[in-house]
Amino acid sequence: MIRDAEVLDEGFVPNDLQHRDAELTHLESVLRPFADGASGQSVIITGPTGAGKTVTAKYVSNQLTEAAPAVQAIHLNCWRSHTQFRAFYRILDELGLATDIHRGSTPHDELISRLEAYDGNPVVVVLDEADQLDSTDIFYDLHSLPKFAQLIVANDRDQLFGRLNSRLQSRLQSGEHVTMSRYAPDELVSILSVRVRWGLDAGAVSQEILERIADAAAGDARVALGMLRRAANYAVREQRDEITFDVLEAAMPDARAQIRQRNVDALNDHQRAVLDTIRAYGPLSPQEIYSHYEQQMDDPNQLRTVKSYLSKLTEYRLIEAEGSTRDRVYRPVQSS
Repeated sequence: MIRDAEVLDEGFVPNDLQHRDAELTHLESVLRPFADGASGQSVIITGPTGAGKTVTAKYVSNQLTEAAPAVQAIHLNCWRSHTQFRAFYRILDELGLATDIHRGSTPHDELISRLEAYDGNPVVVVLDEADQLDSTDIFYDLHSLPKFAQLIVANDRDQLFGRLNSRLQSRLQSGEHVTMSRYAPDELVSILSVRVRWGLDAGAVSQEILERIADAAAGDARVALGMLRRAANYAVREQRDEITFDVLEAAMPDARAQIRQRNVDALNDHQRAVLDTIRAYGPLSPQEIYSHYEQQMDDPNQLRTVKSYLSKLTEYRLIEAEGSTRDRVYRPVQSS
């Protein structure tokens, strides 16, 4: 049944990106002058989970490097490279400038100096999950380098800007901003249909099954693709020739659990400590969460940073918030 499993993966970047024409046109208009020799700009891409932010950023940077081979694109996952040192190291490593950098001894200023001295081809840096960075100073540093353009990908613009100092806020507010919304059900069906055409045998999935997946995913393409992939694997395991409704219903809880576990696995130690605190003692207020967290960590971050963790954990449906801003508490999401 499965002809190409990669096509069913959420990280797969298709040759033709559907239902994001306006966003692609906007991004291409900003990046085209950069490829022609203009100084780099900072572009903020925001929207809810599963709205296609990551695949859009990857797609437009890939298109740019194909049209202008001199341009290099670097994709940075800020879940993993969440410190400024790690982020700069990854960029320098991609440029072949990190061979003599030692994580334990090379001063942070040395990394910035190397980026400032870089005089090679233009570089587009995609800062995916940028709201996971411990420090937003990297935005300022890259913004000031003419050889670098940055695509800052995050869930919420207001929360992202709330972490910036006034100088950086002013600089980024004057830049470009692309806002993305959740997919409509018919758009998800269209996206899934293309993946099915390339990834599964003909006749393996009916239109009705795709409509059921789109309805259950509620506009989240990651969830929709996860359900399709899990259902296909389940059908293969059960030696079925097609994905039927009973197969899909059996696969849906597993798909959601798999996505949830993947999100948990991506957390850094500080975020995991916050999640574990809520799971153990929730419901808790942000201040109560911080008190527990502060006792657990040798190098605790500020309350403001922990509040950003809470927003991200909520966005990824690992916890849920209740109450108004003043009396808000957080509790764990029960597995379904």
